[in-house]
Amino acid sequence: MAKIPAVLIFGAPGSGKGTVGAKLAATTSLKHISTGDIFRGIAPSSESGKLLASYSSKGLLVPDEATVEIFGRFIEGLVNTNKVNPDKDTLLLDGIPRTVAQVALIKSVVDVKHIFVLDIKDESTIVARILNRAKIEGRKDDADESVIKNRLKVYKESTAKVLGKYDKKIISHINGDNTPDEVFCDTLAEYVKFCKANCKCAKKAPAKKACAKKCGKK
Repeated sequence: MAKIPAVLIFGAPGSGKGTVGAKLAATTSLKHISTGDIFRGIAPSSESGKLLASYSSKGLLVPDEATVEIFGRFIEGLVNTNKVNPDKDTLLLDGIPRTVAQVALIKSVVDVKHIFVLDIKDESTIVARILNRAKIEGRKDDADESVIKNRLKVYKESTAKVLGKYDKKIISHINGDNTPDEVFCDTLAEYVKFCKANCKCAKKAPAKKACAKKCGKK
């Protein structure tokens, strides 16, 4: 399977990755892929489901090999069912890579072109957001404050180091402390900049319509 172009939406748990990712997918041609959604879609009674639950219930990361294997199978399924075209589509990845090891492991599946980082300075804001999400969505893994704090600790100690494995030139930082609409608008603006910088047809007037379609506008 050919490597698929991808952009990453990155940030701590509760930073708004899922919300922004869904909105970007709805307003651009990006294909939003959330590992959290993939994991939650796995039958709890299956071997993979039991493995995932044993880690998520403690706020720990699923082992790298298992994460990438599940991710790879999911992407392959999308390609085989013509839901993703490696030659035309760009993925918006939410939740992977989460460790330095995963950066290398996913290289055979995707080609990372850009990263949007949602930064939140106050940890209490993140905790409050996740607890509120637990009430709204009924997610048990979000309802325990001690588990949330452990997830934040894991993020700082493992996931945050992922950014160091990518060129700073492809990383855009977004203020995640703003309102959801502001965060989305800021991310969309950075995505437009990325498109203009990487689309060769952008400066050719006769190709404006094709460029808009190629660069994410429906």
